[in-house]
Order: sequence, then structure tokens, then C-alpha cells
Amino acid sequence: MKTEKNRGRKKQAEYKGLFTALLVLTIVLVLLALCIGQYRVSALDVIKIFVSRVRSIPATWDVQAENVVLNLRLPRVIGALLVGAALSVSGSVYQGVFKNPLVAPDLLGVTSGACVGAAAAILMHMNSWGIQIFAFLAGILAVSITLLIPKLLKNTNITMLVLSGIIVKGIMDSVLGLMKYVADPETELQSITYWQLGSLTKVLPSDLMATAPVILTGMMVILLLRWRINILSLGDREARSLGVSVKKMRNVLITCATLLTASAVCLCGTIGWVGLVIPHLSRILTGPDNKKSVPVTILLGASFMVVIDTLARAMTSMEIPLGILTGLIGAPFYIIVLMRQRMKLS
Repeated sequence: MKTEKNRGRKKQAEYKGLFTALLVLTIVLVLLALCIGQYRVSALDVIKIFVSRVRSIPATWDVQAENVVLNLRLPRVIGALLVGAALSVSGSVYQGVFKNPLVAPDLLGVTSGACVGAAAAILMHMNSWGIQIFAFLAGILAVSITLLIPKLLKNTNITMLVLSGIIVKGIMDSVLGLMKYVADPETELQSITYWQLGSLTKVLPSDLMATAPVILTGMMVILLLRWRINILSLGDREARSLGVSVKKMRNVLITCATLLTASAVCLCGTIGWVGLVIPHLSRILTGPDNKKSVPVTILLGASFMVVIDTLARAMTSMEIPLGILTGLIGAPFYIIVLMRQRMKLS
């Protein structure tokens, strides 16, 4: 008995150490992201710039440095933190709710659906709030169709769910292609292409004010309900026997995950693989318990996207779209996941 308690305490201490290390890593990466770029700013100057906002200190930095840090880089870094955390935790929720480690927002058609909604709002010349609402509604529509197809075919296994997601993604991509065909090439087409490639270049404080409350609220709900994802992953019958309203809880979690994905699309456009890769890395570090893996997923996703965005704008003189970099990392990792699944089944 004492041995089990000691093991439990040791695991809890290890988890706290891991979480603290990831939190410190995230802060360090944010500081580096504010320093690195075509215009270099020292870490000390960055810290002084932020301190000067709350107390009066002698200015030892250039006015240009302050403008770059506060007006150009800070909104991008905050956007990267929000997008990385939102996509990662939504992928974790989908994988837990559907009991499928290969499920991700882009595989279920949610990302493509949200992009279609955003493109429709762009064609109607809506503001950021309109884009967010349309992206959310289209994302909900996409995931609803994905869930409906297996029920109509009376085949609800994991393979059919993934195939349904691929079908819905293909339909949404075709609709998006039609929208691009009729869009004004001088204005609307450029904005839609921006959503497809994924970038944080155009993120403004007003965009963050519109999307940050939604993302933070959705993540808070998921954090509070993350222990119920463990119960849902046991199966519907077991979850009902434990007193959980399966349909209601699943709908709440799917709605929150879709809202997070849609909000991320509103900020930076379509970015694939993050919702697939990061939850797997989190479970490798913490195990399958969602009470531990979901908070770690949020920090890992935020840190990962900060790194990707920093590389995108600092590697070359021309900015690389985020979707390209995440794809180069995510595609090989997806192959590894498929190989592991094959080994488990054999």
C-alpha cells in the first residue's frame, strides 16, 4: 500500500516537474521570438521595453525596437500561442471523444469547413467577427456531416469515421475551389489564398480581441471537463454506467473543439497536422490520462507554433507559409503513427 502511494507521489512530482519545465520553455521561446527577426533586438532590451510599460525607467533602446517588439512581433507571438494551443487541444479532444488516435481537425473536415466559412465571409466583405461566426458554423456543419455518414451507412467503426472525414474534406475543398474561381483576383482571391496557406502576418490587436476570449473560454471548458474525456474513451455503455450523459457531453466537447478550430482559422488560416502531432507527443510524455495530457498539450502546442512562426519569418528574407512548415514535420510523423498502429494490430 505504501509502495503504491509512493509511486503515485513520484508520478505526480514528475508531472509537476514536466509541466513547470514546459511552462518555462514556453516563456523562453516567447522571449526569443520577440528578439529574433530581420531586425534583431536583444533580450535585455525586450525585457526593459515591457518593464517600461508599468514603471518609468531610462530608455536605452531605439524607438524602432519598441515599435517592432510591441506592434509587430507581440501580436504575432500571442496569435501563435493561441492558435497552437487551440489546434492542439481540439485534436486531443477529437481523438479522445472518437477513441481514435488518428483523428484530427483537418482529417474530420473541420479545418476545411471552417476555411470555407471564412472564405464565404470574405466574399461578403464581413469583419473579423463575421468571419469567425461563418467559420464556426461551417466547421460545425462539416463535423456534423462527418458523423452523419457512418450512421447512414450503419457502420460506425473507426475506419469509416476517418473515411467520412476525408470525403467531407474533399467536398469542402471543392467548394473552396469554386469560391476562389468566382473571387475577385485583386482582393478577395488574395485573402482566401492567405487562409489556405496559413500565416500570422496580418494578425492585429483587434483580431486578438475578437478571437482570444472565444479560444480561452473554449479551452477553459475543456480543461474543466477533461476528466470526462477519459470516461467517454471507455465506450458509451461504460460511460452511461458511470452516470455520464454521453450524447450531451460529447456534443459539448465537439462544439468546444470545433469552436477552437474555427477561431484558429480566423486568426491564421488553415494549418494542418498540429492537431494530430502535438496530442501524440503529449501522450508520450504523460500517458493516456487526459487530466494530465490536455494541459501539457496546450503548452506543447503553444510552444510548437511559436517556434514554427519564428522560423517562418526568420529563415529567409521572404516569409514561409506556416502550413508548409507544419506539413513538413507532420507528414513524416503521421507515417510513424500509422506504422505503430499496424504493429499493435499485428
